[in-house]
Amino acid sequence: MNFLTRLEKFMTENRYRPTSVDTRSRVRTGKAALRMRSGVSLLAILASCVLGVGILSISILWVQTRDSHSSEKTSVTNPKSQSLSSDEDSPKTKSVKNQITIRRPAGPPRMDIGLASMHGEKLSVACSTCHTTREPNIANRSTADLDEFHKGMSFSHGNLTCLACHNPKDYDTLHLADGTPLSFQEVMSLCSQCHGTQRRDYDHGAHGGMTGYWDLSRGPRVRNNCVDCHNPHQPKFPKMNPTFKPRDRFLESHNGEHHE
Repeated sequence: MNFLTRLEKFMTENRYRPTSVDTRSRVRTGKAALRMRSGVSLLAILASCVLGVGILSISILWVQTRDSHSSEKTSVTNPKSQSLSSDEDSPKTKSVKNQITIRRPAGPPRMDIGLASMHGEKLSVACSTCHTTREPNIANRSTADLDEFHKGMSFSHGNLTCLACHNPKDYDTLHLADGTPLSFQEVMSLCSQCHGTQRRDYDHGAHGGMTGYWDLSRGPRVRNNCVDCHNPHQPKFPKMNPTFKPRDRFLESHNGEHHE
């Protein structure tokens, strides 16, 4: 439908009967208005496109600028963050757990031979000094079976023999139940084979003496070894009766009365 047809339809609907002169003038005016309206619409569309492209370009530029600033800020402040994390690990800002040290024997025991050097120092020998010159006797299980250096030693450790713990192939070491050699420093592993309950309590802090701190953030803790408290040849403690402390404030007299 062309413009004239639409115009005639409009005039008919509005009951307008133009003359021929009015029709021609109005047609020209309508065409000019239509062209002007079309031009304005085209300009509006172009302006919208330009504005949209401009906004999009500005958005992309802003995102790129923000990312570049963010990367530069990260690279600059990264050493600072590392120093902060190191400061957090310092005792001032974060509790640091100290170590638990378990005492260990110095090494294989040495036997005092009852002699002294020319300087007055006591002389001692290693176990292997004598035991490498004789065959091991796996039947020795009491002090009556021993001779020479070990005659006065007390021995009461269940039904064990000497070689149940001492290594007959190297008397400067011990051995586990499966024959694996073990240094004297690792004597706790040997004791734990039979005394599992005590080792469990030891691991939970209910057995064995210690010095230091329960709270490891305040200081270290040093724990005793099995042989620090127990004689390995006679480990059972003697029976004892509990007694009152040397001074008990609950038993002291206050104004002639005793506290119960």
